[in-house]
Amino acid sequence: MGRVAVIDIGTVTCRLGVADVTAGRVQRCAKTSTICNLGEGVAETGRLSEAACGRVLACIDQALAQARAAGAPVGCCTLTSAARDAENSAVLLDGLRARGVVPQVIPGEVEGSLTFLGVAQDFRGQRIMVADNGGGSTEIAVGTLAAECAGDAFAGAAGVGAGAASAGGPDAASVGPTGLDLEAVRSLNVGCRRVTDLFLSHEDPPSADSLAKARAFCCDAFEEGLPAAARGASEPGHLVCVGGTVTTLVAISARLNPYDPSFVHLHELPLAEVDTLAERLASLSLARRREVVGLQPKRAGVIVAGAVCVGELMRACGVDRLTVSESDLLFGLSLVADATAKGKPSPIGWHPELFALRW
Repeated sequence: MGRVAVIDIGTVTCRLGVADVTAGRVQRCAKTSTICNLGEGVAETGRLSEAACGRVLACIDQALAQARAAGAPVGCCTLTSAARDAENSAVLLDGLRARGVVPQVIPGEVEGSLTFLGVAQDFRGQRIMVADNGGGSTEIAVGTLAAECAGDAFAGAAGVGAGAASAGGPDAASVGPTGLDLEAVRSLNVGCRRVTDLFLSHEDPPSADSLAKARAFCCDAFEEGLPAAARGASEPGHLVCVGGTVTTLVAISARLNPYDPSFVHLHELPLAEVDTLAERLASLSLARRREVVGLQPKRAGVIVAGAVCVGELMRACGVDRLTVSESDLLFGLSLVADATAKGKPSPIGWHPELFALRW
């Protein structure tokens, strides 16, 4: 059994996972999530703020201490949409390197592939569409993970990674000995932080006109960018979503306090409920939203945009319900990091750069 620590620095949250991996399967993953809002203002200014970088670096100091205390010998660190978009990301990357971290700003296609790999562990043998609705972008992947693979699941892996996706176009397909068949991976610039900054941050609560503009933006982006594999006769019947928006919507709907990941995982969320929650939350001031049971106060500023994004995604996909998963990018990244640590090929064709934690 291998133990790895994986860190993902997103547009809204910084997350740590300490995972035990055996024979290509995550047996256990202890996750910690902290809202740092790295991408606050990036959609408007194109730059990371000094305050946001400071929040992230303070969070990473704690994450590294937790990972070492958990006994993980190696770690890896990815950054996503905000770091991809900001012109001054080097400032944050230098701060991470000074702490012994090897940061990797990953393309959206790699992000989507890692998320699919994590989610598909619970849906082996089923063709599914996976969506990761984050702060700055939404990653969409369609494919299948075989029900069973002989021997070590990732002993001879090949899949869709940065190179494979670009070599065959945005909807490139790839099948490897792992039984991972990714038909399409696409990253779209639609996320709760981006939509909030562009349309919903200037009024409290947001006006009907601002909400309409936010919906139109999301609708247009999904209608234009949804991969062909998710449309028409080939459309998968099962949409599985990850990310803080969908897990929070379940928590609000069920009035969870404290949050219960075992309840949220594989919980179904109907489109009608998403729309009802979006309307309810949009009618509240930011101060009132911070008091809603099941909603983290720090997420109150972006939850309306998040609900709008998810609702428009469901409409574009033609589904009336989705399944929420807790087995997200951290699970996929754990599998790939473990394969790398053991000198084995990556299940998605991309390898993280590992750094030592015991020093």
